[in-house]
Amino acid sequence: MLEGMYAAAAGMYAQQARLDSLSNDVANVNTAGYKPVRQAFRDLMYGQAGIAATNANMQLGTGAEVANLGRGTAQGAFQQTDNPLDIAVSGPGYFTVKNPADGKTVLTRAGNLQIDVQGRISTATGELLEPEVKVPAGTDGSKVAIVANGSVQVNGKEIGKINLVNVAAPTRLDPLGDTNFGVNAESGPARAAGADTTVQQGVLEMSSANLGDTMTAMIETQRAYELTSKAITTQDKIAEIAIGVKR
Repeated sequence: MLEGMYAAAAGMYAQQARLDSLSNDVANVNTAGYKPVRQAFRDLMYGQAGIAATNANMQLGTGAEVANLGRGTAQGAFQQTDNPLDIAVSGPGYFTVKNPADGKTVLTRAGNLQIDVQGRISTATGELLEPEVKVPAGTDGSKVAIVANGSVQVNGKEIGKINLVNVAAPTRLDPLGDTNFGVNAESGPARAAGADTTVQQGVLEMSSANLGDTMTAMIETQRAYELTSKAITTQDKIAEIAIGVKR
């Protein structure tokens, strides 16, 4: 009797999880380097139907759940800023920064860089480039040049280099927040990016989330949520009728 209600409840939970993910994509539609979440639905466990079933081989499903397929890898649109500390990674790959929380090296494509009070180049959220790049004291950001291979120069002299890397399975990277990613066994270790990966200065890669597509998906998800909630109401009425008949 309650199988249908459980399946509908699982469906509501799955649609809510998808809606939360889509809402996050909308909130980050203007976040540099943001990659949207890729999701799909999969069946939950099937079970044998009750002994009173006409077909003894009939199986009943228990609903669906959201399967996380990792982050998208499509390159976002480039926006010209003419800020010498803004960079965009062109092609597949990432550049490496240090997570201040644990000191581990993480990957990102968010190229809105800055110079901190100690002259070190960091991201807008405070992660230092890894390896560290420090400009000479008193250097203005307008004097910093970043060339295609990631070399950082001041007055024509190289002071460091942005480390461009890639992994075998980028969709399996661990999202760490703030557009940062961590490597794992499924993604494979970070390795030097190929020649098709370069850096463009004075440009930012914007979010690759498409607002129109995301809003359409949100409407579909909301309607699916409403349908599954009505299924629970229907199951409740059926249960009420069954109880009434028994009495």
